[in-house]
Amino acid sequence: GTEAIEIFNQQRKNNTPVDVIIMDLTIPGGIGGKEAIGKILKIDPEVVCIVASGYSNDPVMANYRQHGFKAAIAKPFTMSDLDRTLTEVLS
Repeated sequence: GTEAIEIFNQQRKNNTPVDVIIMDLTIPGGIGGKEAIGKILKIDPEVVCIVASGYSNDPVMANYRQHGFKAAIAKPFTMSDLDRTLTEVLS
């Protein structure tokens, strides 16, 4: 999560737009997607971020929009699942 925030900030400073962020919900020993998206949304409230997790019963996965995500994808996912999710959020 911390690295994602740093990379996002660097991309903005370099005027390199980020189309979409895919963020894991849980990061052992680090900040996960729920905390990181809050910080990223303070930088850019229009950011498109997808939450990914193997914990499909996590409340964030069920209510992803309430946490600032545009979509959720359960791991493991296929390329077809990813394509469908990306098409959904980028359309």
